[in-house]
Amino acid sequence: MNPPKTDARRHHDPDVRGFASDNYAGAHPEILAALALANGGHQIAYGEDDYTANLQQIIRAHFGPTAEAFPVFNGTGANVVALQAVTDRWGAVICAESAHINVDEGGAPERMGGLKLLTVPTPDGKLTPELIDRQAFGWDDEHRAMPQVVSITQNTELGTLYTPDEIRAICDHAHERGMKVHLDGSRIANAAASLDVPMRTFTNAVGVDILSLGGTKNGALFGEAVVVLNQDAVSHMKHLRKLSMQLASKMRFVSVQLEALLAKDLWLRNARHANEMAQRLAEGVRAVHGVEILYPVQANAVFARLPHDVSERLQKRYRFYFWNEAAGDVRWMCAFDTREEDVDGFVAALKEEMAR
Repeated sequence: MNPPKTDARRHHDPDVRGFASDNYAGAHPEILAALALANGGHQIAYGEDDYTANLQQIIRAHFGPTAEAFPVFNGTGANVVALQAVTDRWGAVICAESAHINVDEGGAPERMGGLKLLTVPTPDGKLTPELIDRQAFGWDDEHRAMPQVVSITQNTELGTLYTPDEIRAICDHAHERGMKVHLDGSRIANAAASLDVPMRTFTNAVGVDILSLGGTKNGALFGEAVVVLNQDAVSHMKHLRKLSMQLASKMRFVSVQLEALLAKDLWLRNARHANEMAQRLAEGVRAVHGVEILYPVQANAVFARLPHDVSERLQKRYRFYFWNEAAGDVRWMCAFDTREEDVDGFVAALKEEMAR
């Protein structure tokens, strides 16, 4: 039987935007233009192309002269590869209980990376030296996985931010105990935009050893990178990337997207806009009686608590997720393409549903 003859066609309304995730957004037009620029002709595969070579210069401009980027397909892959690079087979990773590596990666760090996660409850998604010490012990106990890495997220899963001084304190504390520091930067651009500092200010400048650099949530079609900041902290990165199924044959198409984001200010423009839309959303929500904002709105996320039935009705009009369904907590995310009218329409819908 011959397959039906159909033309490629659009299957969605491009004017519909929700608040479920910045992953729902499409690719920024400048990213699509960069992909077209990199297309055509032949380039050496597996990272030996001109785009990946140029990306290294851009990464060093952002993160210092010893930084080295290893492009990968996705954020989970970046985290698993990065954490494997700074642990031994018997090693463990200390992280917040709410960390993405613990909650939202399907057990990949443990099942695929062979890592033990030592979690710590936090009130705001942020670790401190004191909280780290709840799990930083037993290095000589063969019955316990050895704490070798502290993993933090900037900005956190709860939309909160570490200051550079807070990250410095964590790095100093971890290094004094022989541990390394990994930063999950899937939304690192939003953090830098909110803090109004270069990304280096809270990464290599304060002692972070290895970084998962996000691209997808910041306007890329796909692709992230593991950025080695401390060359003495890792070994055999290229072998780990291949072993973890994160080596792209046509790597130029990952690298050119990161190049388009980072070479000038696209990464910052996208992040600032998403953050501004989250602030606009928070301001609108605060005026709605019966809705409580749960955490400081410091990046592009708004966490709120409202009646469960209101959220269910509102979800039929706009996509978003429950964060803690039993408590009635929800998460609303803004993206680089969120418009003022999207925010205002959502707030109006929220007011209508609350009034029912």
